[in-house]
Amino acid sequence: MVDVGGNHVKALVSGEQERRRAESGPDMTAAEMVTAVLQLAEGWQWDVVSVGIPSPVHHGRVITDPINLGKGWVGFDYTAAFGKPTKVVNDAAMQALGSYEGGTMLFLGLGTGLGSAIVAEGIVEPMELGHLRYKKATFEDYVGEAGLERRGAKKWRKDVFDVVEAFTAALEPDYIVLGGGNADKLGELPPKARLGDNQNAFVGGFRLWDPDAPARILGA
Repeated sequence: MVDVGGNHVKALVSGEQERRRAESGPDMTAAEMVTAVLQLAEGWQWDVVSVGIPSPVHHGRVITDPINLGKGWVGFDYTAAFGKPTKVVNDAAMQALGSYEGGTMLFLGLGTGLGSAIVAEGIVEPMELGHLRYKKATFEDYVGEAGLERRGAKKWRKDVFDVVEAFTAALEPDYIVLGGGNADKLGELPPKARLGDNQNAFVGGFRLWDPDAPARILGA
């Protein structure tokens, strides 16, 4: 199972406890990601692969190259590259799948950017809420990593609360899961929200292949 982020690529195989990771960055291509993962996976055995990518994915096909990575993700043959059956999904959707505990859940990933997905009646719907207009830019510009570094933790936390409040009013979820590498910097949490666990991305990756999983991503 592979979780591709703007700063790191993380890999874990079923039956192991400790994930392995390598640096990614703004120039990493899809082919370079596969090379890095195969190096990380040395000594492991696996039959299938799940890949979460920070980009829109429709029916297993990457629609646009990730904003925070390099080129070559669209049209890439992931199954051929890994040499095993491979499912590719949006990274926020994969973490949402791993975080889901029933009802209607909104997932927001506070990382390099702003990942988002909603799960209702067992169906995971990836979204691109981070690219919607907010104040003078987009939601992602304010609550992503760049916004945290530019505006400081205090203003960033206020923006996160504002964003969660707006999305809660619009989407009416039963609960919100806040994941991503910066979620634990919040301290106090917004109403209805709980912290996710980055390990849930791997849970979601394994659930992609589980016919008895509590939810599913359409087309995956």
